[in-house]
Amino acid sequence: MKTLTATLALIGAVTLALSTTPAHAACPVSNGSVRILGNDFPAIQAVAAGAESCAANAEFSKNLTSEHLAIAVEALTVNPAQYTTQIIANSSIVALLNEGLIRPLDNYIADSDQFFKNTQLISIDGEVMAIAFMANAQHLFYREDILREAGITAPPATYEEVLAAARRIKDLGILEYPVGGTYKAGWNLGEEFVNMYFGYGGELFKSGSAEPNINNSTGEATLAMMQRLALFMNPDFLTHDSNAIQAEFEAGNIALANLWGSRAAAVTDNEGSTPAIAGAIKFAGAPTVGGGDIPATTMWWDGFTVAKNISDEDARATFDALAHGASAEIANANSDAAVWLTDGFQPGPAAGGVLASAEAGARPYPMLPYIGLLHTALGNELVEFMQGRETAKQALRDVEAAYTAAAKEAGFLQ
Repeated sequence: MKTLTATLALIGAVTLALSTTPAHAACPVSNGSVRILGNDFPAIQAVAAGAESCAANAEFSKNLTSEHLAIAVEALTVNPAQYTTQIIANSSIVALLNEGLIRPLDNYIADSDQFFKNTQLISIDGEVMAIAFMANAQHLFYREDILREAGITAPPATYEEVLAAARRIKDLGILEYPVGGTYKAGWNLGEEFVNMYFGYGGELFKSGSAEPNINNSTGEATLAMMQRLALFMNPDFLTHDSNAIQAEFEAGNIALANLWGSRAAAVTDNEGSTPAIAGAIKFAGAPTVGGGDIPATTMWWDGFTVAKNISDEDARATFDALAHGASAEIANANSDAAVWLTDGFQPGPAAGGVLASAEAGARPYPMLPYIGLLHTALGNELVEFMQGRETAKQALRDVEAAYTAAAKEAGFLQ
């Protein structure tokens, strides 16, 4: 089993006074081909745009899509790979590692004039396989004006307080559905379970093994809280991902949501909204739950890789272009788009929720070879429970059975 030694201590580094004279990657890239696959949100858009400006004299293409996870393995398996890089996160790097689809970056780092902090270097079995450029977490977004109208003087710090605030806002007739959540069936729903389960102090796997550990009282408490929150959400909540929740905020339809920090700039930029709404959206750390003191969220990093099945020329071009795309120059020009990890970045107000969650001890999303199988089982098997068609006990049994079958097929369980 591969040993993944990334650390979210890199979060703390952004709160310190950073270098004011960052180096830059060699630009422009004039040879080779740069073909980017990644998710589609403002921070990654900024990195891709920075890479494109660097690769102005080379072949360049990008595919930023919420469907990147479904595309990546097949696209990088062919030789030559369809993309020269996938921009990845804690979870999505695992599939590429399992299939041997990305190359070590140590030689490129040694030859680069871009400085990378040690905490940005994602090492697997002693080799750097990715460069982390931003930290992320889901945390509380709230409408300060609506809370004030409801007589609530401070943002909720616990999910029990979120429920109380939602009830008051609804009872006063301010909003019919005051809570938003990225509960879309599939990956998003699975992530909501993981967040809440960690808030309750749960462990997804039995110690030192790939055996699942979610079919228990902590899992039942997690589902009960998710169901109580859903009572204050739009009835179509199982179709709502980050794009939908951003749109709900911008339309003035919701007052509270645990949303990705990487969306903070987008919901406050007045685009698709009004100055009154955008100006009233504020940020706080992720709530705790059930009397615990750990925020009910997970800490993430996003970073870039270089595909294995490409030419050395394309690999060099891709590394240099993305090193520029993730440089302090790009980060500070897009300071509200993310909590950037690049040396020389100075965090702004939009970073507050991510930093507060990290400082309160939010746990990193696990980087384990089999985590994706459990996440998939959660996202698929919890739908009937959230629809009120199945008990929590049955839903958790279904998750356990689906995961166990997949883990046995993959060789993680006997």
